[in-house]
Amino acid sequence: MDLELLEDAGLKKIYFTKNNPFTYFLKAIMAGFYLGVASILSYSLGSILATIDPMLGKVAFAVFFGLAFILVVFLNAELFTGNCLTTIIPVYTKKLRFSEILPNWIICYFGNFIGASFIGILFILSGSLSHQLPSFLRSVLTIKLNFDIFQLIIRSILCNFIVCIASFVSYKVKSESAKVIILFIVIIAFVLPGFDHSIANMVTFAMGITAFPSTISYSMIVLNLLFSTFGNILGGSILLALPLYTIHKSSLTKA
Repeated sequence: MDLELLEDAGLKKIYFTKNNPFTYFLKAIMAGFYLGVASILSYSLGSILATIDPMLGKVAFAVFFGLAFILVVFLNAELFTGNCLTTIIPVYTKKLRFSEILPNWIICYFGNFIGASFIGILFILSGSLSHQLPSFLRSVLTIKLNFDIFQLIIRSILCNFIVCIASFVSYKVKSESAKVIILFIVIIAFVLPGFDHSIANMVTFAMGITAFPSTISYSMIVLNLLFSTFGNILGGSILLALPLYTIHKSSLTKA
């Protein structure tokens, strides 16, 4: 059943974190690496095609960012935003207390931060696309760092609502080719409108700090990550997880 599937996944993640915290931390770092790789592809294509037409660059950026989540799913890495769905289900079903899942969230979040930031920094230091990338990156940063807090939270809620739908699909669908296609399509739904994914934002901000160290606002970066993380938690753990639990909880009672 759907709820049992998510509950089992969440329990496994929590127990793995308790028994192998360092290994779990490394898996979270790897997830940050994979988001970094997808960001390299998206920013490269976006910046090149934006020289032809800005909208073409935006679409290219969105279409290929799904690579990040395909890599996370198929290479068994650990992404904070997806865990907001799976690990909260055992809390709803009273198999765990909320305090028991917090170490998982903290370890995963900071592992993602290290991996994502490191790849973002290396990309800028490589000097690749030095003629096209800076202007495209600056345009993204301008949007990310000039925000209304209420709108940022809403964008972040919607972002992880969509990301966790993709995560749910990855557990449900058995065909690998079907997973790839669905993940690509679902992820476009949050990237194209410019919704805020806290971990993906880490790659962008690391790139920005490296490329424009004297002009970027560090306080706005902190605020963006704070509110986007809060919104991502709400989107995965409440907006999606709570209705799923409510719909399917009777199946656990019968079992």
